[in-house]
Amino acid sequence: MTTPTPLLSAEELKVAFPGRRGAATARAVDGVDLDIRPGEIVALVGESGCGKTTLARSLLGLVPPTSGRVTFGGKPLAYSGRALKAYRKRVQLVLQDPSGSLNPRHTVYDAVAEGLRIHGYAGDERAAVAEALSRAGLRPPERFFLRYPHELSGGQRQRVVIAGALVLEPELIVADEPVASLDASVRGEILALLLRLRDELGLSALVVTHDLGLAWNIADRVAVMYLGRIVETGEVEQILTAPQHPYTRALLSVLPEAEGDPVILTGEPPDPTKVPSGCRFHARCQVLASGEAERAGVADACRTKDLPVLAGSGETQVACHWAHAMAGVEV
Repeated sequence: MTTPTPLLSAEELKVAFPGRRGAATARAVDGVDLDIRPGEIVALVGESGCGKTTLARSLLGLVPPTSGRVTFGGKPLAYSGRALKAYRKRVQLVLQDPSGSLNPRHTVYDAVAEGLRIHGYAGDERAAVAEALSRAGLRPPERFFLRYPHELSGGQRQRVVIAGALVLEPELIVADEPVASLDASVRGEILALLLRLRDELGLSALVVTHDLGLAWNIADRVAVMYLGRIVETGEVEQILTAPQHPYTRALLSVLPEAEGDPVILTGEPPDPTKVPSGCRFHARCQVLASGEAERAGVADACRTKDLPVLAGSGETQVACHWAHAMAGVEV
């Protein structure tokens, strides 16, 4: 079976922020390969500070990479004003907080029409806005035209934000924690909407989240990120039912439906100004702390030997000395 050509790709992507007044450089994204195929939803998962939002912003062209490159439709992303404007019509951002994304002085109609006006849309603006609101589940759309954000529920505001992205008919949306601020009863509706848009429009999506449970419900593939690198990636069912990396296992262990005791991560959370030698996770790794890595003969490698950047393909991959030892693979 031929693998579809990626719609969006990151290749050896790095984003570093120089420290002020002699402070250490923050290696927020430190070598990432990642592909998103047409009609595919990829979940980018990791705890706060792991670099996933910086990676997403770099893929959008909002943060230029320090090195590496982003390609869209096989062509490298250019960072001139005109090129980025054209690119952002095809790749749209949906933010976590719909209240912060919407101008309280703008009606729903104006909020959705804003993108059309920025890009000089020459068609029937009213029809395009109505179609976008309808696709986002706000029906009949005309009933929402003159309403203001404060008159809507949290779920309705998020649907308006999604409609504002859809009105430009993008090929890909990047959704940063799209349901984190919503009540549990509404989260399922928004996730179902994203799935329906994927099925009906062939829309691709990168969903940034700290919640592996959300990834289970929406994603085709999962990329688990820790301290600037992807540490495990593959099909969602494979990653979530048979995780190989100790970090992925720890994230899964705290889900309500998880069996066994949760793994409590000790030590300092990810700090991009203090990237350790060896495996980036080794100071917090339960496998190393328990002696399992020692018994597998890889404890020294965990502490001293860096792991390669995972390729951007859809195959299941893991950056872990212990997991490779268990599988009989040399790194």
